[in-house]
Amino acid sequence: AGIVYAMSRRKVEETAQYLCSQGFNALPYHAGLPAEVRAENQRRFLREDGIIMAATIAFGMGIDKPDVRFVAHVDLPKSLEGYYQETGRAGRDGDPAEAWLCYGLGDVVLLKQMIEQGEAAEERKRLERAKLDHLLGYCESMQCRRQVLLAGFGETYPKPCSNCDNCLTPAAAWDATVASQKALSCVYRSGQRFGVGHLIDILRGSENERIKQLGHDQLSTYGIGRDLDERTWRGVFRQLVAASLLEVDSEGHGGLRLTDASRQVLKGERQVMMRRENPAAGRERSAQRTGLPVQPQDLVLFNALRGLRAELAKEQNVPAFVIFHDSTLRNIAEQRPTSID
Repeated sequence: AGIVYAMSRRKVEETAQYLCSQGFNALPYHAGLPAEVRAENQRRFLREDGIIMAATIAFGMGIDKPDVRFVAHVDLPKSLEGYYQETGRAGRDGDPAEAWLCYGLGDVVLLKQMIEQGEAAEERKRLERAKLDHLLGYCESMQCRRQVLLAGFGETYPKPCSNCDNCLTPAAAWDATVASQKALSCVYRSGQRFGVGHLIDILRGSENERIKQLGHDQLSTYGIGRDLDERTWRGVFRQLVAASLLEVDSEGHGGLRLTDASRQVLKGERQVMMRRENPAAGRERSAQRTGLPVQPQDLVLFNALRGLRAELAKEQNVPAFVIFHDSTLRNIAEQRPTSID
């Protein structure tokens, strides 16, 4: 079983449909569904094996399903506290579980716009901005995720966890000072009102019509970033925002603008180090880490026991984990007891 969190109802529905099209048993859960549908989907999630729930953050409060094997976020959460609470719903039975998060600069723009356009008092908005910036710092950190996460709550973890992506596939750091100067200069010279896609087009010397109409092919920063590909530039801009060297104009159209800290970089008074990731290696290592929980020779018995557990759970009208946890079934399959004693 697993949970996939998305920000919007539409994204939840699309995610559930996609997972079903790929052969997974997925259900949606959000406030826009009729109460009886939500109740039935929640009941199935609790009592059946192998259900993936695609949901908004409305799902999970009060849910106690020990054998959730993964929690994924396909949108950026609003805070580190929310992320910690949501990922904590996986692996409560003590068996290994996965937490997975993907995000882009567009998520940051959307969340900042939601904060600014909300009706909360200014002090509340300031707190929400700080929480989002804290989460971005966690996302872009090159340290052990567990250590960074716990440090955010005033706790310490004595040594690296050896389980997170940063421990298993450490990201190489690179000196992005020159790239950052180019990016910041491009933001300034184009008027501090454009999004990352347009800024990358300027830096990489794109010949699209919009660039020419706006006269941005005449800027001194036009074409000075051809040495980096688009994906790398997106990472540069994303990390500049996370480091508060750029900010999102959340009251406008989500354009990027300089901050007070930008000047130090532009003047060469501050070095900027960034993470350079190898996504292929990360996927490969993750696949190795999430292999079969049962040895091949025990798999037939383990699956038979899961089938029996499902029948007993249905007869007694209780969730499957009430009969036995997966860890118990795995121990039985591995030890193959020959008597009740």
